[in-house]
Amino acid sequence: MSTEISELFAPEGVLARALPGYRFRPEQAAMAEAVARALALGESLLVEAGTGTGKTFAYLVPAMLSGRRVILSTGTRTLQDQLFRRDLPLLARALGRPVQVALLKGRANYLCRHRLDLASRQIALPGLARWAASTKSGDLSEFEDLPEHSPIGPLITSTRENCLGQECPRHADCHVLEARRQAQDADLVVVNHHLLLADLALKEGGFGDLLPEADALILDEAHQVPDIAAQFFGQIWSARQIETLRRDVLAALEAAAVPAPPLIAAFEAIDARLKALRATLPGVAARLDWAQLPDAFLDELSDLERALGEIGTQLEGLGAGPGVANGARRAQACAATLAALRANSDEAGVRWVEVGAAGLVLQFTPFEVAERLRERIEATGSTWIFTSATLALAGDFSHFATRIGLPEARTLAIDSPFDFRAQARIFLPPRMPEPQSPRYAAAFIEACAPLLEVSGGRAFLLYTSHRALAEGVECLRRRFPQPPFPVLVQGEAPRETLLARFRQLGNAVLLATGSFWEGVDVKGEALSIVAIDKLPFAAPDDPLLAARLEGIRRRGGNGFLEQQLPRAVLALKQGVGRLIRDVEDFGVIVIGDPRLQSKSYGRAFLAALPPSPVLTEVSQAVRFLGERFAAGEPRAASYAG
Repeated sequence: MSTEISELFAPEGVLARALPGYRFRPEQAAMAEAVARALALGESLLVEAGTGTGKTFAYLVPAMLSGRRVILSTGTRTLQDQLFRRDLPLLARALGRPVQVALLKGRANYLCRHRLDLASRQIALPGLARWAASTKSGDLSEFEDLPEHSPIGPLITSTRENCLGQECPRHADCHVLEARRQAQDADLVVVNHHLLLADLALKEGGFGDLLPEADALILDEAHQVPDIAAQFFGQIWSARQIETLRRDVLAALEAAAVPAPPLIAAFEAIDARLKALRATLPGVAARLDWAQLPDAFLDELSDLERALGEIGTQLEGLGAGPGVANGARRAQACAATLAALRANSDEAGVRWVEVGAAGLVLQFTPFEVAERLRERIEATGSTWIFTSATLALAGDFSHFATRIGLPEARTLAIDSPFDFRAQARIFLPPRMPEPQSPRYAAAFIEACAPLLEVSGGRAFLLYTSHRALAEGVECLRRRFPQPPFPVLVQGEAPRETLLARFRQLGNAVLLATGSFWEGVDVKGEALSIVAIDKLPFAAPDDPLLAARLEGIRRRGGNGFLEQQLPRAVLALKQGVGRLIRDVEDFGVIVIGDPRLQSKSYGRAFLAALPPSPVLTEVSQAVRFLGERFAAGEPRAASYAG
């Protein structure tokens, strides 16, 4: 297999002959050989593949040639769709090895015909009805007139709680079941991490499978896995569950022609309790540890639990069809979850509440998920391969390996093929105030301004919090009252819309936080500056972080060194990785935080940065950009997975 893989990726090999723009990368071939070996031997493998390695093809080719059933899991639906609709068909043609591939998403991505029927009784949905009559997959991404976060979505999709199963009148033409049937018959199944971790959590609880059995699982963007696992191995309850329960039950009663005045009154009473519950908490968005909750909140929670149990009993006694019976089960389950959350011991994790404009969420998060994750991984009897551009710290995988419960897994770190010494510079602005200073936001913009002027925009300004982002937007507009470049701000439009506009404009400045630090790929001249305001340490009052720090403290460890510092370093690597995405790209990375040089832990961050020259004078950074733009160097993008 190793020889065959090497020949496929060779400069004159099959891929070079079949793929326009293919460029041989020794790093890509080395990763492909390692993946092929792991698949052949059935051993766990962790691979950090630097930006530009072409890791997608490096795991897809050996997976396709392995003769094994493989589940491919990604961190985003965007990459999931890319693998299924573009990369796998492209490679199948290039290799002359057709394989049966299935795409499987969570329920919320598929039209539920029964719920569409119910929703259509309440509101007119002519466009959806026409699409529903013609779609084969039911994948809502095909219906372009439905925005990503449309309130219509929950009305026409099912959840595990409200699905009627075999009692559903549209069971015979269920899109979710059809997608799962296709997955059972496929050689390669493309899923995402949320679906994969949900499947593992259900198996742990003794429930049925969401995914087919597989010989191997390959997880891309694997750095996300530990945090997603913590969500699924904990407990969660939200006020939105009650809102959807009420809507579904009343629709089912109407469909069954059952009068519902007493139940309407009962749900109105529950709504009043939810408002009273919310009123006991701060009026601003916040995450609160359970110990911070007022007694009034806990009293209201107990009353809400009792009311949900009573409404479940009322629904049980109606005998009004499967929809109402399902509602009874859901009401009882909501009450049981509240009871479990109230009774849960803080010895094993942290209980916390998230409150915001969108609603109220109660959650229990375990201190550690590594052991439970390891048990589920071992129970599959499958080969597990994890890959990402950010898994290791200075070549050391122990932080990530420990978090997923596989400290003995084989590891491989592959450097990026890009010439960072020639393509990029790292600018550390001198004389910056401390990050907590009220002058910091303006100083950061002032440090970036000369670079923005010479580049004519073409920049990402990445912030570590929404508050810092808002301050940055205000400072930028003060510094450039009539900016010579378009300014885009996260939140003004959906993420993909902003990125499409950024690429199209070619000289925009995008200010963003959170989701723009990773999974964003802008090749070419449109992006020549990535500026990061502060070192990305998680907020110290975040209950999730507090849970992990407390777990480390209880076993005698150092939370800063084991948790806060490694995660911040990996996050910085993700953000910095947005700049150089192709061999012709060039630009400047700006990191405003003076702690990079003033604190001893700054060395860990510096060691994680690309091996580019470090500049401390803005004139040097301006000269570098000016010379590259003046040279007019071609920046055509290549494509090799």
